[in-house]
Formats: sequence, structure tokens, C-alpha cells
Amino acid sequence: MANIKSAVKRVKIAERNRLYNKSYKSAVKTLMKKYFAAVDKYAASPSPELMQEVQQRMSEAYSKIDKAVKKGVLHRNNGARKKSRLARTLKPHETSSVAS
Repeated sequence: MANIKSAVKRVKIAERNRLYNKSYKSAVKTLMKKYFAAVDKYAASPSPELMQEVQQRMSEAYSKIDKAVKKGVLHRNNGARKKSRLARTLKPHETSSVAS
């Protein structure tokens, strides 16, 4: 354990930030899982209502990822990679429903 006052304070702050970042990252993962579930549901039986749900889930996930990057919880490349993964998941299902 640190002996110097400022070092003790830094340890406390680092722990507080670690817990905050952990919960924020967990929220991002949860929103991504909900989005992937919505895409799977849409892929099974495409309909305008399900597509609207997919778009809403994507919007929520994008928003949370952007905020995490802005607050420094995620690196911007990591955030971009997550958003790209979300978009890439939906792409094949969008084109197949338009073609039919």
C-alpha cells in the first residue's frame, strides 16, 4: 500500500475509475448482444417491424459506444471496430430482403 498521501488518493481514484469503466463496458456488451439477438430474429423472418427494432437496437449500441469513446472508456479504434462489427452483421440480411 502507498504511504504518500497523493499516491493513496491516486489508488482510490484509479479503483473508482476502474469500476466505472467496467460497468460502462458491460453496458456496451449488453447492448451489442441485444442487437445481435434482434438481427438473428430479423434474419429468421424478415418484416418491417423487426427491421425497425434492429435499427433501434443499432442506434442504442452506436450511441453507447460513441459515449464510451468520448469519455475515454474505449479507445476510438476499438469503438470503430465494434460499430463496424454491428453494421457487418446486418449487411447480408439487408441485401437478401431487398432482392426478394
